[in-house]
Amino acid sequence: MLVPKDLSKANGTLLYDVNNRGRQLAVGFFNDSADHFLMRHGYIVAWSGWLADVLPGDGRLLMHAPVAQTEQGPITGTVRAEFSVDVETPKFSIGNRPMIAGYEPTPNGLEHASLTWRLHEGDPRVLIPKNQWKLTVKLVEAEGQTGGLPLVEAEVAGGLQPGYLYELIYEAQGSVVQGCGLAGIRDLISFCKFNTSKSNLLLLPNGKPAVRRAIGFGVSQSGRCLRTLLYEGFNADEQGRMVFDGLIPHVAGGGIGFFNHRFAWPSAYASQHVNHLYPCDMFPFAYEDQHDPVSGHHDGLQRRATEAGVVPKIMHVQTSAEYWHRSGSLVHTDPLGQRDATPPENVRLYSIGGSQHGASNDVPRPSPDGQSPDCPTDYRPILRALLLALDRWIQDDTPPPASRYPKISDGTLTDWREQPSGWNALPGVRYPEAIQQPSFLYFGPHFASGLITVHPPRKAGDYRVLAPAYQPDNNEKGMILLPSISVPVATFTGWNLRHRKIGSENTLLNLKGSYIPLPRTSAEREATGDPRQSLAERYGNFETYLTQYRAAAEKLVSEGYLLADDIPLLMDRANARREVFSKP
Repeated sequence: MLVPKDLSKANGTLLYDVNNRGRQLAVGFFNDSADHFLMRHGYIVAWSGWLADVLPGDGRLLMHAPVAQTEQGPITGTVRAEFSVDVETPKFSIGNRPMIAGYEPTPNGLEHASLTWRLHEGDPRVLIPKNQWKLTVKLVEAEGQTGGLPLVEAEVAGGLQPGYLYELIYEAQGSVVQGCGLAGIRDLISFCKFNTSKSNLLLLPNGKPAVRRAIGFGVSQSGRCLRTLLYEGFNADEQGRMVFDGLIPHVAGGGIGFFNHRFAWPSAYASQHVNHLYPCDMFPFAYEDQHDPVSGHHDGLQRRATEAGVVPKIMHVQTSAEYWHRSGSLVHTDPLGQRDATPPENVRLYSIGGSQHGASNDVPRPSPDGQSPDCPTDYRPILRALLLALDRWIQDDTPPPASRYPKISDGTLTDWREQPSGWNALPGVRYPEAIQQPSFLYFGPHFASGLITVHPPRKAGDYRVLAPAYQPDNNEKGMILLPSISVPVATFTGWNLRHRKIGSENTLLNLKGSYIPLPRTSAEREATGDPRQSLAERYGNFETYLTQYRAAAEKLVSEGYLLADDIPLLMDRANARREVFSKP
């Protein structure tokens, strides 16, 4: 925890940062370039281990979960792992990341194991002969601790090839009870809010806890954790009291998590290229109850919280990238993408345009793996404004900024393909030919109770995702636009395409966006055939650009999406773009 030295100066709100694969993110998201924002506003910040598939090292938080057992010993079961590399390598973690653990094969588990490879998700699987590959299992020790699960690596003769999808299916043992992570989060927050014994180090001199409210903040995987915690009923403690008063699931998209199943692998997630069939983007996608015509189910993420009377106030935040990579539109449409959903009164939806999954620092840089430079948008100032607004909303019901996201009804949310989206073709830029669009997957008859028996799963119908429509400059409609996008010097997208050197060319570069500079002059525009208005035609000079930029920032402040304190930071960054206008 980070706690004010003088506990009386705490503002009464605990910000719980759901660590992402062991990494603590909230301080970097809220404090960066903001003069110790969280500390100035008196937040208590807390973290705890909740993941059992993370390896020790680099200060990562771990959870040592119990192993599921029968009277005969640890349970066994069939496990499916899919992984891919961007550079040729002799072996790689079957968890698809070097810091992610795997499940140990049973003594006879490899006898019937299979390893296949294919270039794209829909391609036929090609079996790799057993004498050409093997698994290595190692218990990792670092920083004085060992993980509960081992590092399991696949070693392939001739090396794993860039871009290919490797699918391993084998019998494993030692399934941990990963769902304990959700219970642990619940119990920690409940303790901080309600426990009045001396064990609670957050007591004030009057004997009451300094924590009167709790906000859960989660980025990506961690945002899916919050959505899953809500869905599975963990926002009520064991006495039925509300745990989190507010939630900010950030860049979670339409997903929940594989966090409470046998042989759960919470650090994996579905994408357009790798792990497309992973149990992640699954109904229900939206917070309100909906009917799913694909599965026949009727459900919503906050159904259990509503029944228990513990509904928190929610700010669901996502970027342009979630529409392309994480099924983001399904949060606010019906499952077939035919109509806009109606979010409940306790939910606000904020979509940040011209941004990719991870925040950058507003400085364009070439992409090491993509066909275009990565999208450089720093959207963290919006998160700072929203956190304070959520706190006020919880404390005294002060209305937060209005939801802003693209809609089917006004034409700002549309078919993602090039022609219907309104995209203007740009010289040297290839438009995506695929998007992460989930299917209803059949994992076997016992999936609802936490057991997968069908590997790989079978598709039994498709959901439909949509994407924001484009303005003439190819920036997006219907979104919260920071001044760098509403007063642009470039097109900012939520997609980028894989470069030939990392394999699987032209499929989506995972979670990345693009930065495509505007032409400087009309002569440059005409010479290249660029349909976008040039900087000279749009602004005339740099001073006009700065004037429009400041006006856009002040408008966001008036709407509640930005703090006035952050305008100097944004203006400094705008001034750094002077060279874009002055380059010969």
